[in-house]
Parts: sequence; structure tokens; C-alpha cells
Amino acid sequence: MFKNNVGGIDRTLRIVIGLALIIAFFMTPPGPYRWLFWVGLIPLGTGLLGTCPLYSMLGVNTCKK
Repeated sequence: MFKNNVGGIDRTLRIVIGLALIIAFFMTPPGPYRWLFWVGLIPLGTGLLGTCPLYSMLGVNTCKK
């Protein structure tokens, strides 16, 4: 369905950052902006799927061909 446009290092960084943000959600005390850590689902999802809609719109491709 989607072409892979996220490669190697970019993909690894997205997964690590996404997981770190989600873990931070559980490690921080309750507060009004705590829910913002769930933004980590976006880089985690794009890293696991290997495709980024924003990269597609901008014509960026970090995946080796």
C-alpha cells in the first residue's frame, strides 16, 4: 500500500524515540500535559511500518534502493 521511505538509522531512531516517549508517560507524575507523551506513537508507528506520510508529501526517501 505505502512505499517504504524510512531507512536504517532513521527507522531505528524513530523506534527508540517513540518507545522513550511512551515509557516517559508511565514514569512521570500525573499532570495536565502528560498526555503529550503519547505523541511517541507517531515515530514508533512510522519506524515499525517503514513509511512516513510526511516524507511522502515532501518527496524525502532515506531508504536505500
